[in-house]
Amino acid sequence: MSGFDQPVRDFLTWLRVEGGLSAATLSAYGRDLRDLVEDMSEHDVVAPGDVGPRDLAAHVQTLHRDRGMQPSSIARHLSTIRMFFKYLEAERRIERSPAGPLVPPTRWKRLPGVLSPKQMRALVEAAEPGTSKLWQRDRALVEVMYGAGLRASETGTLRLSDWKQELAVVLVTGKGDKQRLVPIGGPATEAIERYCEELRPHLVRFDDGRDEDRLLLSHTGRPIERVAVWQIIRRLAVRASLDNVHPHMLRHSFATHMLAGGADLRVVQELLGHADIATTQIYTHIDRSRLRDVVQQCLPRNRKSA
Repeated sequence: MSGFDQPVRDFLTWLRVEGGLSAATLSAYGRDLRDLVEDMSEHDVVAPGDVGPRDLAAHVQTLHRDRGMQPSSIARHLSTIRMFFKYLEAERRIERSPAGPLVPPTRWKRLPGVLSPKQMRALVEAAEPGTSKLWQRDRALVEVMYGAGLRASETGTLRLSDWKQELAVVLVTGKGDKQRLVPIGGPATEAIERYCEELRPHLVRFDDGRDEDRLLLSHTGRPIERVAVWQIIRRLAVRASLDNVHPHMLRHSFATHMLAGGADLRVVQELLGHADIATTQIYTHIDRSRLRDVVQQCLPRNRKSA
């Protein structure tokens, strides 16, 4: 007799008597718990008191990876597990529920795709003379998006005054109107300088503020919108023979390449403007004065090999 048998029976009885659940619902709870008990038994976990958070995390992995269970089904399964162990804790059959750290599928995130340094180079070089009258703007857009890890919305709202040429940084206004200074590398700086000197003056057509002092302008002299950023990236990706590329891939590629180059997670968190330290799981601190050096050393576009 398994150490789970009696606790499971008591739990289902409690649900029926106290919760007044239907037979079909009780049957579903029973199936979920049978799956749990079978999985625990295969790993020599023979009683509820022996179950730890790692055992439950491994169980969820099994449901998702081996059984192909959808997130909605896993969410219901996790609800059963939480209720079961909460019941046992309330009945003082176990000291503490091991289900607390479980993350529900509603909070699972699929990471966006990442471009390799070679693919990133191809995307940048897709904006070249002869491809478009606005190729210099497009080159500046791609370089600054990747060079600073910007969101599409942040790229479109960059003002000319946000580019601090003498410091080689951009002042970015992110979510919640929070601002951050982000160092950019040589290629991005050169692309912006060239665009501002050779093309932007010809795009400025209004003196009544309609361009809103934006850094990147459309052919009509107005600020480019977020949707235009998407269109430009998609167009360059097609020209570079890259599939399924969207603006956020540049931001994620920036972070991934920085980490691969040796940047500290804390630096990446600050550069991306993550408000919640848990978003990038930061556990260390780095002096802000090192940010520019880290960008110069770690980002592939700033290295001669790129």
